[in-house]
Amino acid sequence: MPEPSSDWVHGWLRVVDETRKRQPHYASPLITTHVLLVQQFRYDIYGQEGSAASWAYNFGAGKGLEIIPNSRIEVQVAVPPYIAHRSSATPDGFGDVSMFIKFRAFSATEGQGAYFVGLFLGASFPSGALPNGTGHTTWSPMLAAAKGWGHFDIQSTLSGNIPQGGTAVLGRSIVFNNTFQYNVKTRIWPEIEVNSTFFVDGPRSGNSEAFLTPGVIFGRFHVGGRLYFIAGTGLQVAVTSFHEFTHRGIATLRFPF
Repeated sequence: MPEPSSDWVHGWLRVVDETRKRQPHYASPLITTHVLLVQQFRYDIYGQEGSAASWAYNFGAGKGLEIIPNSRIEVQVAVPPYIAHRSSATPDGFGDVSMFIKFRAFSATEGQGAYFVGLFLGASFPSGALPNGTGHTTWSPMLAAAKGWGHFDIQSTLSGNIPQGGTAVLGRSIVFNNTFQYNVKTRIWPEIEVNSTFFVDGPRSGNSEAFLTPGVIFGRFHVGGRLYFIAGTGLQVAVTSFHEFTHRGIATLRFPF
């Protein structure tokens, strides 16, 4: 029998720890895709107000298990979100299954540059029934970068949402997200995000929308062994005349390990 410290699980976890040492240690934003490789389980809840004061609640929000299989890759498999509508005219139900892959191209920890550059790819698959699912596979290639200066950091992502079919209904879009964070007392991360979407093709073609998202992340708090706990909350508010919803409350729970 191999020694516990030499089995494949401990070997994999050592790779995870070494990967974390090769990149900065920023908190994961509320909306912007985290510009680092992370290993955790994440569960988010959204409550958003749309047109005519209609409300919808998203349980899961496309988050789930995030694993670092090697020093340059992270794989995320999301829990299918459950979407509940306050309006009786719109049926509740599960949304689409999604996956996400991150590739770390360049990075350096604090004291050695505090930066990260990566190429990411997301995909959602039509597992949910309309209107909670889209009915088509969608690909989301992404360029991600982050830079820190002392207690302050910026995380930015530029991505496209490209449906494999149904473009006349879904359209295509370009998404540009930027997060500005400041670390207070190690475990408090106030932030503000600028979340912008530019619509191409489809019924919203030529329009764009932007949101400001102030929020705060608390953690990491040690639970036991390798397990930690992080929590956060924020409010996404529309700042453009065109917008698909007016505001969105966000709560997030993460369990890094």
